[in-house]
Amino acid sequence: MGAKPARRTHSSDLRSSPLPEQRHPVTGADLPAAAPPSRPGRPAVAEPPASGAMGAPAAEAAAVRDTSVEALAFLEQLRREWGDRGDCEHRIADVRAQIAATGTYTHTPGELAYGCKLAWRNTPRCVGKFYWKGLAVRDMRHLTDPDLIFEELADHLRLTTNGGRIRLMITVFAPERDGQPMVRIWNSQLVRYAGYRQPDGSVIGDSAAADFTAAVQALGWTGRGTPFDILPIVLQRPGEPPRVYDLPPDAVLEIPITHPRFPWLADLGLRWYSHPSICDQRLEIGGISYPLAPFSGWYTAAEIGARNLSDTTRYNLLPVIAERMGLDTSSDRTLWKDRALVELTTAVIGSFDAAQVSVIEHHFASRQFVTHETREASAGRATPAQWELLVSPIGGSATPVWERRYEPAILRPNFFPQPPPWQVAQ
Repeated sequence: MGAKPARRTHSSDLRSSPLPEQRHPVTGADLPAAAPPSRPGRPAVAEPPASGAMGAPAAEAAAVRDTSVEALAFLEQLRREWGDRGDCEHRIADVRAQIAATGTYTHTPGELAYGCKLAWRNTPRCVGKFYWKGLAVRDMRHLTDPDLIFEELADHLRLTTNGGRIRLMITVFAPERDGQPMVRIWNSQLVRYAGYRQPDGSVIGDSAAADFTAAVQALGWTGRGTPFDILPIVLQRPGEPPRVYDLPPDAVLEIPITHPRFPWLADLGLRWYSHPSICDQRLEIGGISYPLAPFSGWYTAAEIGARNLSDTTRYNLLPVIAERMGLDTSSDRTLWKDRALVELTTAVIGSFDAAQVSVIEHHFASRQFVTHETREASAGRATPAQWELLVSPIGGSATPVWERRYEPAILRPNFFPQPPPWQVAQ
């Protein structure tokens, strides 16, 4: 399918640029060269972990695992949690026979569904695991044609958007065969805004997406050049050129960002999409790898207000917000950044609420995580977690996870990073 212009347009000229030189996100004027460093403990450009975001260390992901050993361990875990000893023995014999004959085996629909839930429960990077049992699983393992896969990706977005009541959902496509994916997706998320690098080094849009935007432009895609152009989906089968698809308008819900007390914020033309749909992780269940398994959850408001729109390596809007608020930005001691962060996050909460789109705030998310941890402990299970990815970028010390410590143990099933195909292709 040929590339077409992005459908989402906006007139604002928001600009961000790599350190050390920066330009004003709205006016384009030079900002001070001594830009503040990224907040410690957080990735500089990666999309922050959402309720559906996940991943485990790359070195661990690259380890070679014996399919038979992993399969038997997974089936034993199912026996413990399901309590079906007789069925388990029969299934073990069946799986051993499949592996002996083909070197691999096929998960039953029930195994796949519960394996996805276990992978979410086991990921150390997610604050939203309280709801792991409620994850909806779509089985699309029979599809290998990129055109049909794209249709299901668009349906995944429609189903998870759910009129604003975001559904927790994962769609699983074909597993690897002989260590090779049947199809790979170039995108890190199903919905992401483009970042257009300018001759002076600044970026219109999302700086974190600038390299990927250049990669899809090299394939022939042309966006409008606005700060909030939705990037296309790129799918590729081994040995074939990548295919570029524009998402249909009804597959993406965007929310204009306004503020309950600052009417001027609406003039900035800010917006964000309704929920994250992570699609660059490899799902591993019982020794079987699924390289395409997009996972959707709802946002924590601070992810948008205090990270995506605020980070110096994203939209870098804090100087804009502070200026319009009339804050003294001459020194960090005035805490202008902190006040701007809170108001921008307040705007996100109010805007999502007004649009009747699911979003949670960091206090609620943190309390739920502690409840999840307590529930897991009562079941005799530890809660793998990376503390720095659970603590909110605002008000972290006011949340119950602040004083707790966690071990980011790697359990299986789980989600693991994999090299982006567009970077490998380059």
